[in-house]
Amino acid sequence: MSVTIRDAAPGDAAVVLFFIKALAEYERLAHEVVASAADIERELFGPSPKVFCQLAEVDGQPAGFALWYYTFSTFQGRHGIWLEDLFVNPQMRGHGVGKALLANLAQRCVSEGLGRYEWAVLDWNQPSIDFYVAQGAVFMDDWRRCRISGEALDKLGAAA
Repeated sequence: MSVTIRDAAPGDAAVVLFFIKALAEYERLAHEVVASAADIERELFGPSPKVFCQLAEVDGQPAGFALWYYTFSTFQGRHGIWLEDLFVNPQMRGHGVGKALLANLAQRCVSEGLGRYEWAVLDWNQPSIDFYVAQGAVFMDDWRRCRISGEALDKLGAAA
């Protein structure tokens, strides 16, 4: 069994969407997925992409994905990577696929001189928490994520 990591390419939108939906199902958030393959194709492979994706394959078959984008730390004065989604097919877990995806982006951080590599994990997802800690992740319990979307986003935007 050999794991390879490659950049997602035009035409991969359907497999990326498959992984997004599988992740949402695992996280009990399937009802929130409204993205289409056309949305993914446009955002990943349009003229000026702001989000990127790596696909993991085992023996040539899709096994997982990592979807990410660049961030910036004003404190460090350097860019970083925010890992938006990481998912490995359940039957491929335990074969190094998740670690290969994480390591691939860590290598990108090192080679590009980036200062941070960050992501979030649901507090009930103990298998993922244990996996991330085993890779060296440190949890930042004193920080809380904020989100504004939908009607609240429209209302705040209208106040400008």
